Amino acid sequence: RRRLILNAHPLSPLHSSSSVVPAGLLFLEHGRRPRFLDHDASTDAVRIPIAMSPGASCSGVPVPLRPAGTHTFLLPAAPPFVSKCTINRRDPRTASSCFGKAMTPKRCFVVAGGLTWVDGVEEELMELQKTQEQSSGKLKKRPPLRRGKVYPKLPVPEHIPRPSYVGANIPQELPAVRQIHNADGIAGMRAACKLAARLLDFAGTLVKPSVTTNEIDRAVHHMIVEAGAYPSPLGYGGFPKSICTSVNECVCHGLPDSTQLQNGDIINIDVNVFLNGYHGGTSRTFVCGEADESIKHFLKAAEECLEKGISVCRDGVNYRKIGKKISKLAYFYGYHVVERFVGHGIGTMLHSEPLILHHANENSGRMVEGQTFTIEPILIMDKAECVTWENGWTTVTDDGSWAAQFEHTVLVTRTGVEILTKH
Repeated sequence: RRRLILNAHPLSPLHSSSSVVPAGLLFLEHGRRPRFLDHDASTDAVRIPIAMSPGASCSGVPVPLRPAGTHTFLLPAAPPFVSKCTINRRDPRTASSCFGKAMTPKRCFVVAGGLTWVDGVEEELMELQKTQEQSSGKLKKRPPLRRGKVYPKLPVPEHIPRPSYVGANIPQELPAVRQIHNADGIAGMRAACKLAARLLDFAGTLVKPSVTTNEIDRAVHHMIVEAGAYPSPLGYGGFPKSICTSVNECVCHGLPDSTQLQNGDIINIDVNVFLNGYHGGTSRTFVCGEADESIKHFLKAAEECLEKGISVCRDGVNYRKIGKKISKLAYFYGYHVVERFVGHGIGTMLHSEPLILHHANENSGRMVEGQTFTIEPILIMDKAECVTWENGWTTVTDDGSWAAQFEHTVLVTRTGVEILTKH
């Protein structure tokens, strides 16, 4: 864990004296949430002259006023790794290095004034920057996702009950009902969700270099029907496969096909099952082989966004609080929430109201005890548009930015929430 000490100096006449943060010492620590502590400077810290106003922020977190003296500030992510840089006040996401090369730090602090690395750790920071640039280069050199061969849908034994939409092969309208369960319904949801969670764990063990997404679909399909369940996606609006497999820049609804996974890829596997009249769904983004540290950080942030959204759920809470929590944390880490795809009610119907928006919104509606729905935010590394392929399902980022998604089905309780797909 690397730490940075900032010497804060009052600003120039750009701001009135009443709006200036008093001189002091700020402490930035990778991997922690921002907060002030009384703490002396560490000998391995980097001292940086800096001027900061109260309106400034660290990754979107306001900087509170503090009295003069020594204080500690913890930053949740690494600062830009450059020898010298100046943060642009107009665009806090842009920094210019001492080499004149424009950079876009994922997580930077908004300041007025310049930053200079000192105290003899310049070589270490430059080495970190070099490693980061090499990692970014590796990602950029990866060829774009290509359409593979999609094989015919797999059979399901006749004795296994089907959802009502199977065979319709047309888009389904979203029922304007909330799915609220009694004790028997909750038991049914727990059973379906427990199976979905177990299947997702199994699917994750199949993620290896050279394995095709179709092979994962086939293996999970067989395990679903052996459990006496039906793969919910199969036949929904004409969807031809039993699970969704979204690789790298695929945002959502990737069709399993002949695509072979490569070392360093990431893949979201989305599993939904219909068991004894109830649907349960969950998804997770897995790493294939070894991944770059920046990718690991990205996936951790995406999973944390899901957890943050779930944490606000309980009887009587506004749905919009979920999106506000998720979007705030995503911005905090420097990533972007895909607004196009949403969570939804789930139960005896695969999809229903309410729609759970994962971005900041002002939608009305409150959670009700006994209600079940999914929370499934998708994060992308850089802001990009989404494009859907001609198959009508597979959606990718238009610039190749990678995406990550994590999903759980939750049950609202009087005092909180039960994560039904937590295994």
